[in-house]
Amino acid sequence: MRKPPLPAKGAVTGNKRFRGTRAAQLVPDARLAGPMPWVIAIMIALTVIAAAGGLALSNLVSDARADLAGGVTVQIVEASAPERDAQVRRAARVLEQDSAVRAVRIVPEAELEALLEPWLGAGVQNEAVPMPALIDLRLRGSADAATLQRLRGKLREVAPAARLDAQSAWLGPVFSAITSLLWLAAALVVLLAVTSAAAVWLAARSALGGNRPTIEIVHLLGGTDSQIARIFQRSVAFDAMLGGAVGLLLGLAAILLLGQQFARVDSGMVAGGGLHWQDWLLLAAVPLCGVGIAVLTARLTILAALRRML
Repeated sequence: MRKPPLPAKGAVTGNKRFRGTRAAQLVPDARLAGPMPWVIAIMIALTVIAAAGGLALSNLVSDARADLAGGVTVQIVEASAPERDAQVRRAARVLEQDSAVRAVRIVPEAELEALLEPWLGAGVQNEAVPMPALIDLRLRGSADAATLQRLRGKLREVAPAARLDAQSAWLGPVFSAITSLLWLAAALVVLLAVTSAAAVWLAARSALGGNRPTIEIVHLLGGTDSQIARIFQRSVAFDAMLGGAVGLLLGLAAILLLGQQFARVDSGMVAGGGLHWQDWLLLAAVPLCGVGIAVLTARLTILAALRRML
């Protein structure tokens, strides 16, 4: 039977606490040879990407709701062009006099044609495809149901073909879907944190089992469970910091690459999903949280195992 290695000279004296590198040498470890730093790096990278996605979705929803909170669109659906133009002028005049309306803008016909060009093609004539006239409103407050109903009543008298809708109502299903994705990203972050803790738990159990003879001698020489757990904590903290740094770099590289791809999408809504400076601080804190979880998990695992061992 192979004898366990004896502790270094001066590392243990009676009941004194273990300190410094001599104490760490009592339980030899192989940091870079083991898979734990790389497992933590992968988990941190995935967590950073998932957290960045959730923060970007949250910013997108917040910015879009703020922009559309007081937005209202009026459509004049009338086949006759002269009658449509007359109703547009009367509707704009009535809306400008309403105290709840902050701004009124009649959308130019050229702008409407540009919006429909991807679907109908260029050069579409109004006679072939009659287009409704649009009026863009900006209210002083939110577009609540009472305000919309009152404006519909006013428009019914001067523009029977007018249809009034809150812009936020159009994107209601989109907001619901994005909110579901936001909760999914949060659940993924929690799942990755639990998985990281499980990986540290397995690594700590394996390291404890491999050094059981040495730990028994340390106990005989007066070492306590807390002192032994502190030795393992230092090793796990080093592995977690190494893996966290590598994972953060990988995650940030993936975020920057995805950001460049989404920047090419010419959409105002997508542009609202960027990350703010406080979001970058939260992402930078992910490895620190990972190190804390790893150290705490290792300590609790080692202490629980030592209580059962001796």
